[in-house]
Amino acid sequence: MPSMFEGLQLPATFDAHVHLRSGIMMEAVVSTIRDGGADMVYVMPNLVPPITTVEACLEYRQKLQDLEPNVTFLMSLYLCSALTPNVIVEAKKAGIKGVKSYPAGVTTNSDSGVLDYKSFYPVLAAMEKEDLLLNLHGECPSSADVTVLNAEEAFLPTLGMLHRDFPNLRIVLEHCTTAKAIEAVKSYGPTVSGTITAHHLSLIVDDWAGDSFNYCKPVAKTPQDRIALLKAAASGDPKFFFGSDSAPHSTQAKQGSHISKAAAGIFTQPICTQLVLDALEQGCQEGILNEEQLTHKILAGFLSEHGRHFYQEPMSSSHLILGAGQNIQIPDLIPVDNRMVAIAPFRKGQRTRSLGWL
Repeated sequence: MPSMFEGLQLPATFDAHVHLRSGIMMEAVVSTIRDGGADMVYVMPNLVPPITTVEACLEYRQKLQDLEPNVTFLMSLYLCSALTPNVIVEAKKAGIKGVKSYPAGVTTNSDSGVLDYKSFYPVLAAMEKEDLLLNLHGECPSSADVTVLNAEEAFLPTLGMLHRDFPNLRIVLEHCTTAKAIEAVKSYGPTVSGTITAHHLSLIVDDWAGDSFNYCKPVAKTPQDRIALLKAAASGDPKFFFGSDSAPHSTQAKQGSHISKAAAGIFTQPICTQLVLDALEQGCQEGILNEEQLTHKILAGFLSEHGRHFYQEPMSSSHLILGAGQNIQIPDLIPVDNRMVAIAPFRKGQRTRSLGWL
């Protein structure tokens, strides 16, 4: 009997949130983008050092394009004190799509991030005028009242403040993990959207507590939160679209050591489209979703069309065809170089469906 989605044809995926790193890690990761069904990706700027100038951003894009000319790379700058309204004007002219904000210290390479959004209001005003996106890592730093479990919820008033003060600024609340985040995005006007990752459609807190390979920021939350994410992804609401937040780290970094904690991030790039479909199928098996609601329109919207529309990009002319479920094995390791550095992909060693390009 054919498995769910077998033979389905979908437009190529738009992955609205990727970490492609630099150097040998970049070379290993970029080659996997099309394996996961994407022909357009939005690239995060939190390199070391972060991408804070138009020149550095364009140089980075050229390196990526040279490695994979069949993918469109949309670029972003890192919100920090180096950005000025003049840089925003220059970025718009250069075709840079947006600016990513990290609260200082909350995740990988975020030490130069934001402590006080009010101090960046002149930059945000320029972004609103020039129609550049603001991409928010929506967490507050840990404090006496904030932990990884409520950091996103604690950030939601800041999202509301930014939308109130800049109502025409297109804002993306990245990698939503909670039911409250979903409701917050729904409550605002059409200039506010949210991305949802493949791994957050699959994981809850019990899956990463004690397993560093399932540990990411923001962390996966409760079963009820996962249900809210699945329902949002399957709702057809154009406010929600796919952003993998695929974040490669070496296996050594993911395991941590006596001098450093385990790195936060899950690598899903080579199988990102398949993972979304697997999670939706699992949602049907659990009775959270029903197969009839997962129409071609719903799947194409979440994986491809809603994000392209919000980012003001053309729809893809390329298409994917989905194979039977569980007919390829996810590798245990993806080699980075010949010095035994490797990345462990999400659900390593398990099986998923195949995917081909038409």
